[in-house]
Amino acid sequence: MTDDPSVLRYSAFAATPEGGNPAGVVLDGGGLSDERMQRIAADVGFSETAFLVGRADDSGAPRYRARYFSPAAEVPFCGHATVATAVALAERDGPGDVVFDTNAGAVALRSVVGADGAVTVSFTSVEPQVRDLDAEALERLLGLLDLTASDLDERFPPKEAFAGNWHPILVVEDRELFDQFRFSPAEVAALMRVNDWLGTVTVLHAAGPADFDARNLFPVGRITEDPATGSAAASTGAYLRALDHPETTVRIHQGAHVRRPSLLTVAIPPRGGIVVSGGATQIG
Repeated sequence: MTDDPSVLRYSAFAATPEGGNPAGVVLDGGGLSDERMQRIAADVGFSETAFLVGRADDSGAPRYRARYFSPAAEVPFCGHATVATAVALAERDGPGDVVFDTNAGAVALRSVVGADGAVTVSFTSVEPQVRDLDAEALERLLGLLDLTASDLDERFPPKEAFAGNWHPILVVEDRELFDQFRFSPAEVAALMRVNDWLGTVTVLHAAGPADFDARNLFPVGRITEDPATGSAAASTGAYLRALDHPETTVRIHQGAHVRRPSLLTVAIPPRGGIVVSGGATQIG
């Protein structure tokens, strides 16, 4: 067995210096077996580690095969690890357009460098889908969160949305209830497995027409609540478009409940993929 490749560590979507969601990044993962990638992700211990396992340059923009592993299993797509990886690439090779071929489909990315030297990345999700949330699954989920149907904001009916991973989306009307609900990680994780929710359970509160507070539950990993979730932000954009929400750009404020404040900007075009933007900073 050869030595493991270098693992970079970045925090993505940070709203404050101590905020954001950490991700592992392996830029040169070609030749790694599934077992080794899984072991590396478990050793890193973040919610996801991204691996670039191949590159092709015959289609204009550089094209990379990207895979994502939580400490427990491979996942089809991870937004914050995608942004972290694109920032690492831009810092190594310079900004520009790239494409990641993920298990969920092709994801186009654009990186730019601001006047302060910081890199910002925008990724366009795969073609999103939105569907009704199964009534039995909804009832079970509400019960596990100690919520009832009457606690939900009637302007935003519960749905499932996909922009790389399927996410159930609930919008809680009362801010205090949104802040205070609790849940059993093991029971929520079991419900997620039964329903093939490979991302997070997304719980929102509408703070304003263009601002949503988010709590993304992720008890299938080592953590129970995600500080910043790019795939959920893209799915939220798809969900809002399906509801004919009037805003074309929204801000997702996440991570306050786990003391890692994060900000994700979501552009909602009239059709096609949802665009999520943010930055990432290398950490020790």
